[in-house]
Amino acid sequence: MKKEVLGIAFDDLTREEAAQAGAAFLAEDKFHYVVTPNPEFILAAEKDGDFRRVLNGADLVLPDGIGVVYSAKILGTPLKSRVPGVEFAADMLDCLNERGGRLYLLGAKPGVAEEAGRRIVEQRPNITLCGTQDGYFKDEEAVLLKVAAAQPDLLFVCLGAPKQEKWMARWGRHTGARLAIGLGGALDVFAGRVERAPESWQRLGLEWAYRLKSEPRRAVRMARLPLVLVKAAGQRFKKA
Repeated sequence: MKKEVLGIAFDDLTREEAAQAGAAFLAEDKFHYVVTPNPEFILAAEKDGDFRRVLNGADLVLPDGIGVVYSAKILGTPLKSRVPGVEFAADMLDCLNERGGRLYLLGAKPGVAEEAGRRIVEQRPNITLCGTQDGYFKDEEAVLLKVAAAQPDLLFVCLGAPKQEKWMARWGRHTGARLAIGLGGALDVFAGRVERAPESWQRLGLEWAYRLKSEPRRAVRMARLPLVLVKAAGQRFKKA
């Protein structure tokens, strides 16, 4: 079931339900892509119609940020839960490991994808790391050919929004992958370069605050996020 939050239609799923849907995608011999919007995506999609179309055209639209969950509640269309992209990615890696399959990592700074891949395969030995490519490229078609030649089943696209979502929508079906996921900075997490918030912070919906404490330079960026809550409240008021 879809629930709209400020122009973006989110799938109303628990983490477990999202994992089941992703596993079904990996079992199908066709291309699927998954997006994980947070409040910044919503604000960007307001001004970028193509980005909004790409988000709403995904096979799964998962609410990554707690601000999305709060906004949905304000709008009177609550979502079951937040489904962080990095957790969905981990579930898909587990699924790929169970069935045996090929993984390609696209994005992040030079060296990050390689380290992330090394750690992933160390923990999940039934996965074949079929290729990596950092996010600092200019020739999209050349990268597409490189990914397609590797014949991945699962593709992580970590180029930042909206570039990663537009790349998947434009080129994804030509990669031969069964499932592509837009994951922002997730490769830094898998590579051990960025630490996620402790579970106690995550349960309280304060992962953003932990990230801000760890990376104060994000303050300007995060200062815009309450705008989503204000916009949700305004939309609810208009409907009242």
